[in-house]
Amino acid sequence: MKHIIGGKPGEPRSPQAAPVAVRLVEVHPDDAGQRLDNFLMRHLKGVPKTHIYRIIRQGEVRINKGRTSADARVQPGDVVRIPPVRVSSKPEESERAVPAREFPLLLDDDVMLAINKPAGVAVHGGSGVSFGVIEQLRRAHPDARFLELVHRLDRETSGILLVAKKRSALTHLQNQFRERETGKTYLALVLGAWPANKKVIDTPLRKYLLPDGERRVRATTADDPEGMRSVSLVKVQQLFPAQHPLGLPALSLLEVTIKTGRTHQIRVHLASSGHAIAGDEKYGDFDLNKRLAKQGLKRMFLHAWRLQFNHPQTAERVELGAELPPELADFVAAASAAE
Repeated sequence: MKHIIGGKPGEPRSPQAAPVAVRLVEVHPDDAGQRLDNFLMRHLKGVPKTHIYRIIRQGEVRINKGRTSADARVQPGDVVRIPPVRVSSKPEESERAVPAREFPLLLDDDVMLAINKPAGVAVHGGSGVSFGVIEQLRRAHPDARFLELVHRLDRETSGILLVAKKRSALTHLQNQFRERETGKTYLALVLGAWPANKKVIDTPLRKYLLPDGERRVRATTADDPEGMRSVSLVKVQQLFPAQHPLGLPALSLLEVTIKTGRTHQIRVHLASSGHAIAGDEKYGDFDLNKRLAKQGLKRMFLHAWRLQFNHPQTAERVELGAELPPELADFVAAASAAE
């Protein structure tokens, strides 16, 4: 690939260096099916998204010499015209600030990897977060042509996270998630004694925004036109009695298998059933969370525990497991000892 940043050898780079040439980039098979805007973001690192969309609208970006749109899908062998753009040095400095990081591996082969994500780490950079798991993995593996998240986990949720190394694997796995062909089971510790006969939660969920623009989800009714059908299966794994001297209620360790993948589905389903997840700062009992923190639970007790899917290359059924991290396992052990 040609370097298009201006400046003669030995000259100091100005804060905004001007490129001097158009680039013609042939689409690699691994990038097949990728949206044009995402394709450009990978090739124009440091360029604001608004500028990328502008040069597409103005016809400066072309596929096979023809004008195109941001949502066009590139195909192997396509030639993408990328015009000269100004790239600020600041984004490059920001990119260098992303620390390389490896995560505990559950699976690693030619087309994908599965990691055991710790709590407190976002899966990607975004609102209020400069980087996440995927940016750190790319930094740790600079020679990797392709690394993309297959799905997402909330920042405070730990457990199994899949990353694709090839576009074909990404598409294959995401189709399985979309068609509900995967098996996803979480461990959640909830407040109160969960009734053993309550095994299915089939309650629609609806997204909404708080006045400050933060996203939230609430349970709604089947006749709500903006409600999305959401189904969770619940199995009680262990019950813990109340610890009245500590001001703690009974607790239930649940296995929750989700049949749909809505935003905050497990958190809202359990909270709307009267059994919020312990440590949940959005949908939980805030006063009780403080008492739980004093007993060692300083995070939300939600962990992506088991995941089943068909391998995108071999089609074999794969089952992955990630045991509870120490901070959750220790709390469960302490609660068991108090019985």
